[in-house]
Amino acid sequence: MLELRDIDAGYGPTSILHGVSLTVEAGEVVTIVGGNGAGKTTTLRTIAGLIKPTKGAILFEGEDITGLAAHEVVDLGITLIPEGRQLFPDMTVRENLLMGAYRKGARASQKQTLEEVLDLFPRVRERSEQQASSLSGGEQQMVAIARGMMAKPKLLMFDEPSLGLAPIIVSQVFDVIARIKATGATVLIVEQNVFHTLKAAHRGYVLENGEVVLSDRADALLTNDHIRQAYLGI
Repeated sequence: MLELRDIDAGYGPTSILHGVSLTVEAGEVVTIVGGNGAGKTTTLRTIAGLIKPTKGAILFEGEDITGLAAHEVVDLGITLIPEGRQLFPDMTVRENLLMGAYRKGARASQKQTLEEVLDLFPRVRERSEQQASSLSGGEQQMVAIARGMMAKPKLLMFDEPSLGLAPIIVSQVFDVIARIKATGATVLIVEQNVFHTLKAAHRGYVLENGEVVLSDRADALLTNDHIRQAYLGI
């Protein structure tokens, strides 16, 4: 479904990604793991059209989407749930969710999708008429995920979904990702919490200093000596 071929990208004169190549097949959950500054978020922002690559190609469903504007990427069915949630704080939860259905391919079925999403997130349903700013961090993260699903994406991308959350809430977030996985959705996750994200994924890529240094099945990466020493402290 998604393929990155030898991507270089960065910010102005600063190069962050160096020859990054990866694939995500339909129905897969794939994760990109690595430390701070490895280039994980830059990779997602490049896929989403927020950063233009200086080299390489991005293909989605066989079509070259390299250099498309962000709104064009969204219209193709790629949705990014950003780091830090980025809700509209003065709007209600329901209003935030409906903003997620702005994509042309999602508008016609937004009422049905809203009910499906609220069934998946009972806590979000309970809070649907509250202002987003009144929610806890964990509840806001659930709303951010639900808003992303309102777009009916073909590919759902998560940027650090566990960032800043208490351990018990982190477990709840990954429970939700497991439920999304069970629906057969295609998901790409960037995450520092290596253990949780590899447990949730089918395959993983390890990014260090802007380069892919390792890729394998998620279960194999969990037992890899480099991963265990560098990221799991074992």
